[in-house]
Amino acid sequence: MTDTITLPAGFEDLTELAAHWARATENARSAIRWSASAQDFAAFYAAFMPRLRAALDLLEQVPLEEMDEAQNNLFELACAFAEAAPHHELYGGSADVPHSFSARRFVPGHGDTASRL
Repeated sequence: MTDTITLPAGFEDLTELAAHWARATENARSAIRWSASAQDFAAFYAAFMPRLRAALDLLEQVPLEEMDEAQNNLFELACAFAEAAPHHELYGGSADVPHSFSARRFVPGHGDTASRL
């Protein structure tokens, strides 16, 4: 990610969220998620959930290989939201999954590969 986060027109108000949550790889997003508090999850959810449909509608129009930087940042933010939302909706804001083994034990083979190739 660059120092200046750009997002598509109409999503500029989510720049601060993108700067914090959007990362290119699953491992990088997981590190942010594991360190998040219940307040972090709630704030992310409250800000992005109402915009999710609009974000997905915009991203659906652009093939992955043709995304510009702003669209890619929105894609990475949407990926982070998909991974963080259950922590708000289902896990009471916990960064851990209740009644489960530690997610840190799961090491995806593709975890350091960018979600968008």
